[in-house]
Amino acid sequence: MMILYFTVAVLLFVVVYFRLYLYLFPKNRLVILMYHQIAERSTEDLTVSVKNLEEQFKYISKKKYNPKFFNELHTPSKRSIIITFDDGYKNNEVYLPALLEKYKLKATIFIPTEFIQKGYKDNEMMTFEDIRNLDRDYFEIALHSHSHQNFRNVSADFIENDLQKNMQILDNENIQYSKVIAYPYGKYPKKNPEKAAVFSVLKQLGILYALRIGNKINYFPSQNPYELCRIDIKGKDTLIHFKLKLIFGRLKMF
Repeated sequence: MMILYFTVAVLLFVVVYFRLYLYLFPKNRLVILMYHQIAERSTEDLTVSVKNLEEQFKYISKKKYNPKFFNELHTPSKRSIIITFDDGYKNNEVYLPALLEKYKLKATIFIPTEFIQKGYKDNEMMTFEDIRNLDRDYFEIALHSHSHQNFRNVSADFIENDLQKNMQILDNENIQYSKVIAYPYGKYPKKNPEKAAVFSVLKQLGILYALRIGNKINYFPSQNPYELCRIDIKGKDTLIHFKLKLIFGRLKMF
């Protein structure tokens, strides 16, 4: 009998921990994927190869996931998925349009405007003209702060000014964007009063959603729109890893 109780407890833990119960509520199941760079070949964490990305997009399409922009989340649908890319790398503009069109998908790119103005390390970044010219049938632009500072290490006033600058530059460049932010490095204060102060700033600025990493499937609509989770897709992930992440999100227990 003890073995039975233990087995039931483990199953309940797995169902809750991985949010598998959301399979019973497909209209409330929201998967958000996080990517960064694309290259011809790669095994680096933040860079996915073209081959792997196409395999992943093909699988999403085959399994009839419903691609969404954040500005479309007001319309419920089964198997909703949002594909996101951070930072505005030039290779996104080179490789994504053809793949998104081929598999009838959409992508949201989170832009830290200082990276576009000044560059980021040795990476080639998109220009504001590149961003303006992205086909809005396949691309949504959103916020990633201006200076890409860790929100845990700066004040709420700094965050407010930085986000205002992020939005103002995009406005000045005539770039349409959704009021959604991906936290730089996926970080934000976890405890009050700092957490409440940051969320207050986001609300005052009209931010609809904010994204951490978390590596979990989201229940949507969420009671915590400033703590939506993304699933981190790494360059070394095999297609099997990718499929498991679409089901479980977090893979630390495998």
